[in-house]
Amino acid sequence: MAAIFTLSSKLFLLCALVTFNCEAQESNIQAEYTMFNYPLLIGVSDIPVMRINLETKTENNQKRDIQIILNSTNANNINSVAVYYTQKDSLFNTENKVFTQLLPKEENEINMMLSLPSGDNYFWVTYELKNDTELLTKFEISAKNLIVDGNSISSDSKSESPVLRAGLALKQMGDNGVNTFRIPGLTTTKSGNLLAIYDVRYDSRRDLQGDIDIGLSRSTDGGKSWEPMQIILDKEKFNNLPEKFNGVSDANILVDTNTGDIYVAGLWMHGVINSDGVWVDGLDENSEEWNHQWRNKGSQPGFELKQTSQFLLTKSTDDGKTWSEPRNLTTMLKKEEWWLSAPAPGHGITLKDGTLVFPTQGRDKNGDSFSNITYSKDNGETWESSNIAGNNTTESMVVELPDGSLMLNMRDNLNRQRKGEDNGRYVAVSKDLGKTWTEHPSSNSALIEPVCMASLHKHTYRGLNQENKEILFFSNPNSKDERIKHTIKVSFDNGLSWPEEYWMELDEGKGSGYSCITSLDASTLAILYEGSQAQMTFQLIDISHLVDKK
Repeated sequence: MAAIFTLSSKLFLLCALVTFNCEAQESNIQAEYTMFNYPLLIGVSDIPVMRINLETKTENNQKRDIQIILNSTNANNINSVAVYYTQKDSLFNTENKVFTQLLPKEENEINMMLSLPSGDNYFWVTYELKNDTELLTKFEISAKNLIVDGNSISSDSKSESPVLRAGLALKQMGDNGVNTFRIPGLTTTKSGNLLAIYDVRYDSRRDLQGDIDIGLSRSTDGGKSWEPMQIILDKEKFNNLPEKFNGVSDANILVDTNTGDIYVAGLWMHGVINSDGVWVDGLDENSEEWNHQWRNKGSQPGFELKQTSQFLLTKSTDDGKTWSEPRNLTTMLKKEEWWLSAPAPGHGITLKDGTLVFPTQGRDKNGDSFSNITYSKDNGETWESSNIAGNNTTESMVVELPDGSLMLNMRDNLNRQRKGEDNGRYVAVSKDLGKTWTEHPSSNSALIEPVCMASLHKHTYRGLNQENKEILFFSNPNSKDERIKHTIKVSFDNGLSWPEEYWMELDEGKGSGYSCITSLDASTLAILYEGSQAQMTFQLIDISHLVDKK
């Protein structure tokens, strides 16, 4: 077996899954293949699926007759296959295309005549899907044979190629003239439509404070197509301050499954509170002051605009088509001594008794971070914050367990230092709407993280035995160190265990790593995540592929 290459993280490419060595009959050429597990996004060209390194041992630039035989399942969904020659650079780029084939078949011959210098010669195989590809389509791509100057080079590995899945680039850098889309939330309305929310960061990818609004995309056909983006939370030039000093970020979306009403909560920062906790006067378009609500004294005790960031809530009563003017819930939710009360990104839930629950977060009287929940027992008229569930935690998501208790799964800042067996999401359970919390047995062990937001979602599924299963799905970067290997995991025992045989890696590459899962229907999950191939990657997953392993 060849040593696995590790690609530079600056291009968000990691070596993955299959690397194998082959050698031609003549000893002056050695070949190495590396397969990659990236989502194949509809409408996005040049997604790399394979890298081939031809290492030659001749001194001169000898012209070589190169033939690659590729096999691809579901080839009727592939628009084109291309090959790029990056010479001695092991990193992917699109500067030198040496082969293109439109409408490839299940088996394809790639023929190239190229001069290869001595040493490494890297080739990248990329795919582009047709625009009408169904989102549940899967692909298995492999190199059946490599022939150089008439000599066949065969694999010495039995390893299987990864299963690649179709997806959609819901938002990319530059769409709508926007620099960056971040912080996904996703939910399914009572009528079965999909609503996706995200930060619209116009000028840069930096967090608050900045010119940031909350955007929403709506799909009425299961994610195949999406209506034009709406801006649903925007404080514009409030109090005559520029928009870059009236940013709204970190939204959460919640569907009242009884009434059909939909709520989106977001955090508004007005102006700048500096590192000394003092609001900065005289800001204008040319001002470059910046601070963040989680940084030093960027948000402070109190309720006023010049003291603390504000908790906003907007509502839709027409399935997400239109949205109300936002309500400011800061005085309702925030204890005066707290430095911050904020939504936690993702989606909220409706309990069996009709209570609406948002996962939330904040900073306590000492400025230290915490996680909790915010709930309404009167269909969204009034809201109440719970007691603190976890300290030194932040972004979280919540589910209701079969006994009616609430499980809160939290990002744990201590995992920046914990890289051993004690790395893991902090998990707590409450039986009284957050008045008291008990640490869960899976806490700080079962679900590793690189310190990043994650998604937790409950789904009822009818399995092969026709019995309904209440199962939990979890998604995050499956790493202790980097935001890589975006993976969905399954628990059949209310979060006590997450067996590895029920993991599904969607994207091995590096991205910003946030995600949100929803149930599209009884047999299909939908996920929106910050992956390596798009700022907002949308995919559908057949639940049977996750849970029916036996």
